[in-house]
Amino acid sequence: MSLQGAFRRQARACAGLGSPFMAQLLDLLAEQWHDGLPLAPRFAAWDGDIGPAGASLPLRLAGGLHALVLSRRDAELAAVYPPESAGNAKLWREVERAMHAHAAFLDRWVDSPPQTNEVRRAIALIAAGHALAARGGRPMILSELGASGGLNLMWDRYALDIGGQSFGPPDPVLTLAPDWDGPLPPTAQVTVSGRRGVDLNPLDPHAPEDALRLLAYLWPDQPERLTRTRAAIAAQSAAVDRADAIDWLEDRLQQPHPGALHLIYHTVAWQYFPSDAQARGTALIEAAGARATEDAPLAWLSMENDGDDIGAALALRLWPGNTRHDLGRVDFHGRWMRWRGL
Repeated sequence: MSLQGAFRRQARACAGLGSPFMAQLLDLLAEQWHDGLPLAPRFAAWDGDIGPAGASLPLRLAGGLHALVLSRRDAELAAVYPPESAGNAKLWREVERAMHAHAAFLDRWVDSPPQTNEVRRAIALIAAGHALAARGGRPMILSELGASGGLNLMWDRYALDIGGQSFGPPDPVLTLAPDWDGPLPPTAQVTVSGRRGVDLNPLDPHAPEDALRLLAYLWPDQPERLTRTRAAIAAQSAAVDRADAIDWLEDRLQQPHPGALHLIYHTVAWQYFPSDAQARGTALIEAAGARATEDAPLAWLSMENDGDDIGAALALRLWPGNTRHDLGRVDFHGRWMRWRGL
């Protein structure tokens, strides 16, 4: 995929996810990109898939520009960002200037893949968590791969509201109310007795620079996402280890959890793992599944892009028994759920 093609594809995705500003910005980058821009040589030499299903260079750059606005490093750029509006010529003039003025900052920024930690993805975790709790009634041990700042390690402290019916704690940190299609999840008592995550570049949401990275990957014309994320940051208390996810998982799978369900999960993170790491991770989980017992079951929950343009696939594997369950489809930003149930 060409860089211009990657920008345009991401622009269409952003438009479909309710961000006309991001669509405008990314279309402009596709139209106006030229070899004189500071990042042009690096982007031209980038190996592998640079599009939304790979390295996501368009989102890396857009996140860096938003970081300049949120951190008040560039008042002129902020003046053409939401809630302000600007025509294409004015917006491009300021974006191009900012890319030159903050070349070193943006070059460092794009070193790491996007770390959105979209809190609304927790709707999938809450629904699946309730289904699993209703099925076995055991406390859960959570292991999140690609956990970023760990905001979605706290999903049991969020509530899911479906037509006025609440699933979650009586005093939730925040309440998520997606457009829901399908049966209701079962009502169940969810108990989390342990939680931990892993990321190659874990973020401490209580550190200002790391909080900036989490917030910058939210889209500038969607302020409600910023509000939710700040609420989740205030409540985050889970540990996220800095490690290769599969090495970490191998060690984690050796730890016994008698009387508990070990739930491994990831939300739009698996795609960033190299193919050999995906194969190794799958083999490790399947081997651990073969050792699972009724007293210490294992679950693998995946919310990932499967190539279908309509949201992410929500899939679950359970051991003992190695059963596979298509739980439905969910919007990448958690705006809607098409739930099939367990």
